[in-house]
Amino acid sequence: MSASNKVKELTAEQLRWRCDPSSLKWKSSRDVEPADVIIGQDRAVEAIRLGLEVKREGYNIFISGMAGTGRTTTVKHLLEEIVSGDSPPPDIVYLHNFRDEDQPRSLALLAGNGCKFKKSMDRLVNDLVQNLTNLFESDKYQEHRKNIVRSFQTEQKEILQAFEAEIAEHSFALVQVQIGPYVKPDLHPVVDDKPMSFDELEVLVREGKVPEEKLKQFEAKYAELESRLHEVFKENRDVVAKLEETLQVLEKKRTEPIVNGLVAYVKSEFDSEDLHIYLDEVADDVLKNISLFTKEKSGNKGSDESPSHGKREADPFLKYRVNVLVDNSKTRKPPIVIEINPSYRNLFGTIEREQEGLRSYRADFTKIKAGSLLKASGGFLVINAMDALIEPGVWPALKRALRNRKVEIQNYDPFYMLTSSALKPQPVEIDVKVLMIGDHQMYNLLFFADEDFKKIFKILAQFDHEMNRSDTATDEYVRFISKICNRDGLREFDGTGIAGVLEYGVRKAGRRNKLTTRFNLISDLLREADYWAGKSGADVVTYEHVRTAIENWKKRMNLPEDKLSEMIEEGSIMIDTDESVVGQINGLSVYDLGQYAFGKPTRLTTTVAVGKGGVINIEREAELSGPIHNKGVLILSGLLRSRYARNKPLAVSASICFEQSYGGVDGDSASSTEVYALLSSLSNQPIRQDTAVTGSVNQRGEIQPIGGANEKIEGFFDVCESRGLTGNQGVMIPHQNVSDLMLKPEVVDAVENGTFHIYPIETIDQGIELLTGVPAGERQDDGTYPEGTINRMVDDHLTEFASIMKEYPGGV
Repeated sequence: MSASNKVKELTAEQLRWRCDPSSLKWKSSRDVEPADVIIGQDRAVEAIRLGLEVKREGYNIFISGMAGTGRTTTVKHLLEEIVSGDSPPPDIVYLHNFRDEDQPRSLALLAGNGCKFKKSMDRLVNDLVQNLTNLFESDKYQEHRKNIVRSFQTEQKEILQAFEAEIAEHSFALVQVQIGPYVKPDLHPVVDDKPMSFDELEVLVREGKVPEEKLKQFEAKYAELESRLHEVFKENRDVVAKLEETLQVLEKKRTEPIVNGLVAYVKSEFDSEDLHIYLDEVADDVLKNISLFTKEKSGNKGSDESPSHGKREADPFLKYRVNVLVDNSKTRKPPIVIEINPSYRNLFGTIEREQEGLRSYRADFTKIKAGSLLKASGGFLVINAMDALIEPGVWPALKRALRNRKVEIQNYDPFYMLTSSALKPQPVEIDVKVLMIGDHQMYNLLFFADEDFKKIFKILAQFDHEMNRSDTATDEYVRFISKICNRDGLREFDGTGIAGVLEYGVRKAGRRNKLTTRFNLISDLLREADYWAGKSGADVVTYEHVRTAIENWKKRMNLPEDKLSEMIEEGSIMIDTDESVVGQINGLSVYDLGQYAFGKPTRLTTTVAVGKGGVINIEREAELSGPIHNKGVLILSGLLRSRYARNKPLAVSASICFEQSYGGVDGDSASSTEVYALLSSLSNQPIRQDTAVTGSVNQRGEIQPIGGANEKIEGFFDVCESRGLTGNQGVMIPHQNVSDLMLKPEVVDAVENGTFHIYPIETIDQGIELLTGVPAGERQDDGTYPEGTINRMVDDHLTEFASIMKEYPGGV
């Protein structure tokens, strides 16, 4: 290996960051004062503060980040910290609309006045019932009323007596005739001082007792007197109408002062012009429906359960009731509502119904119920983005409400035909700031797919999943450990236990200079380490208990990993870990199960032949590779052309295959692996099977960093360890990934003992030399490579292919 391509393997100290317990400020979590602070999210906190403090339209906040990074906890903390003041938002009530009962009217009252007004209206109804009933039952009123009725009855009697005297002169009498269920006044002839009907008179005529001429005289006179009968009874009706009008005047004269006085008293309790207008309408309606208040007092309650039927009767005074939709009487500052189930009815409210019959329902303004958006008016509403988007009808209605600053309460149900209601309550104006919690993908989806979204959610607060590992961050971590221990009643963590948790935080972050901010994982680790400390009978949690918790968590999650390991051990999945083979190499893959990820080696093989096909990606041909992997293969082709096709055509057909891979393949972390296998096939030099490879490559042959370096190294190590470490086995990784390494102690110990090796690689030439033991060779001034090098062997082989292709019929 040339001096320039010499690779210096990593030492044990470079493979893992170790936290020295003696470097910590505290020897135990018990010595630490727990602090309820937001850790590692300065950027997000500043954005949320801006959104909360800017009182302008559209400055709602979308909070994005991975679950477990403290998004909800941070929002609660900031809201409690920022939200202050002694001016609570107004109460919201719904009232009967006397002009259109299908459109109940909404009204905003000062905080606390909603329930007060409801009680005042209930009192007003009771006072009206009592006062008006007492009025109408009083002797003075009854005597006055009787006198009026008596005078009109006298007038009616005089009219009838005059008419009866008039018809008596013509031998007629006024009688009452039963016609079905009704009694009708009629005129009957009088014969022998006895009134009789014309039918009876005709009988007497046929019997010869009365002359026929007499019957004709009666009939002729009846026709004259019948019109006079109608006039008389019209006069009587006019008298009755005048009586009713006179009684109404009396009623109004006596009741108006009472009604207006009681209503004026309610007005004096509230300083609201809109409320006063409503109370004027109440007074007018009461005066039009005085009879409603003069029933038996026992029947005025109307809302009691009937003991015989158990059915709720209609309240006769329903239209005078008050529906307090939002009661802020006990609120001392802007409300904070966290809606964990943002369904349509929970968010926007609903109109409940009562069943009246088998298929009939009743709804009125008192059945209108508020949702979280109204309850949060004047303050803040926190919802989960995914929950809101998957609920039918919620997202369009939320956009309308925030855009128009109004909430329309209505029934919403996919089976709308079963839940329709004629009520259409007046919209309620709102002043609310919404904080929506989601992830980065959800934000991008809404931002680019919904034009309204960017107008109503102008603030993005991004939560990071990691933070810089500094002394300050370490101190905050320790304070967090103390907080969880105190809150959950856990055993204290000694210095080694704290060190173990910090190392776990670094491992989860994926880089040695970072700490994870997914504190749900840290909290789980603390609880489980405490459990294992208890199982061992320890009074404090140590490093070993933390490691035990990590290993047991891994054991719960790694069933697929164990199954793959068994298949490799049994030979079902073919992996070589010793000797050397041409065109065959061990690549490294990561299997991500969501909560758990692990690495395992995968055999990659290449074959080459003369042809025009170039590099053929078998995974792509089988539609098993993703776009990033396809890009890596194309980059590989570009690398071959730039190195070996400057003075000749690239007359090669090379195929690349991930053996025994039957699922999808994506990512470019195997592109350097593919280059090594291809160079091995073209140079006919065998590759070491005891060294696995990962890393992507660019067209200049430089190795680029990849993800999952820890899992990949540990995956190959586990396979080698199960077969027995030979002292030659190892892994090649991009040199940029050295700072990411946080390997498990078993790998570190093996490297320290010289039984396993990890090599940081910068270029393809470094890697191929390490894998084959043959110098790669640098391009000379004449464009050729030195004899006996890999690049010379590949170049010669490709030159031979070009010559064969040229001589072959149909060749270039």
